[in-house]
Amino acid sequence: MMRRAEQTTVQPVAEPDLGPLPETLRRNQPLVPADSVAGRALVTVIAILTFLAALAAGAAELVAGVSAEWRSSISREVTIQVKPNTQRDIEADVATATAVAGADPQVDSVSVYSKEEAERLLAPWLGTGLDLVELPVPRLVVVRLKGGITPDLAGMKQQLAEQVPTASLDDHRLWIARLSTMAGTLVVIALAIVGLVLTAAALAIAFATRGAVASSREILEVLHFVGADDRFIAREFQLRFLGLGLKGGAIGCLAAILLIAALGFLAGYWRASPGGDQIEALFGAFDIGWRGYGAVVVVAAIVAAVTALVSRVTVRRHLSGLG
Repeated sequence: MMRRAEQTTVQPVAEPDLGPLPETLRRNQPLVPADSVAGRALVTVIAILTFLAALAAGAAELVAGVSAEWRSSISREVTIQVKPNTQRDIEADVATATAVAGADPQVDSVSVYSKEEAERLLAPWLGTGLDLVELPVPRLVVVRLKGGITPDLAGMKQQLAEQVPTASLDDHRLWIARLSTMAGTLVVIALAIVGLVLTAAALAIAFATRGAVASSREILEVLHFVGADDRFIAREFQLRFLGLGLKGGAIGCLAAILLIAALGFLAGYWRASPGGDQIEALFGAFDIGWRGYGAVVVVAAIVAAVTALVSRVTVRRHLSGLG
């Protein structure tokens, strides 16, 4: 019996073949794939949305800057309009109006438009080559006020009413109010576009994060049930999507800056032409300045931050649903 027991050997139990470990569970492998088709597509979407949002932010800054320049320029100028009258000498009335304006201590300079210059101002509406002899074209006296003061034009209006009854003083307050309203409306519209684009970016990122979570669902469940910290898992996704957001935001930001710079160069190139004069009159030198470029960079940073935040929230909600 002892000899038979000594001859008995214990057969080792064969371990089950579990196959190779998933790529994400191998040593030194990231939980979220470092590169994928979905990741490249998301970078492209983020770049496009950042480009659109940056252009809207740059346009808002451009409109605000040009509007401020217009208001500053218009508020320092008033116009005296001398209407022709068959019973009065218009040249004498223009000279009197010029003397009244020049004697005011608030006035910096006075310039008188000749009859030909006044008729030339009507060319964009009436065309050229017209005989305006029979048309009572008023004469204009442009008065530029000194800067740094709050003008009081009541005295000038009273003197003009007494000495030149055919003259009227326009301080452009109506135009300034309309210009401010229009510029404010355009800025609000541009900011609303930025908000809509950021919302669209957040939705796209949420869907992309859900897709990444779905593709790694089994791995996430295993990590969750073996005690892996939800914050660690969410941080891995957050860092990955933050990188995608920074990459896409940088591409879109750079593209927007290059386009704005190119438009500014073209505006300067066309400045000598009639069309360029109109562009310069509307948009100035088409330069958004350091504040505009700063706004473009801030938009790109906001997009990257939204990318990281939305991905983290989406993953945490998924993990909280696992129980």
